[in-house]
Amino acid sequence: MAKLLFILLIGLTFEAAGVVLLKKGLTQIGGVKQISAAEVFRVFKAGCLNGNVLLGVLCEALFFASLLILMARSDISFLWPLTGLSFVFATLAAMWFLHERVSPIRWAGVVCIMIGVALISYSEHCKPKPPPASASAQPGPLPAPPAP
Repeated sequence: MAKLLFILLIGLTFEAAGVVLLKKGLTQIGGVKQISAAEVFRVFKAGCLNGNVLLGVLCEALFFASLLILMARSDISFLWPLTGLSFVFATLAAMWFLHERVSPIRWAGVVCIMIGVALISYSEHCKPKPPPASASAQPGPLPAPPAP
């Protein structure tokens, strides 16, 4: 369980870094000013040449890789709500690296997310453990067929 949470924390760190880097890159290239094929192509081309956008995409890909590892090893009903912590990480990263101001109502939302994550984590801790497999429950060799 500790190993899974460690992988989750690393993944969420990559996700928050990716969001911040993408925001910085899009601010640098100007974002989409209007919805048109030419404008979308301009932003795509500029994004492919912008270091922050490329690094942000890499960080998001690393988050996705960690998510795949976690999905293979844990219940989705446990894992997916825990990814809600990305909102907490992203809010803190936006404050520190983008110097965004976070209003008290947004902090209240972040606290609600943290409470939800704590409840889900606690539910996994309280989940009944399956009984260990006993030696008698394992199938033995098949009996030999009767001799003719």
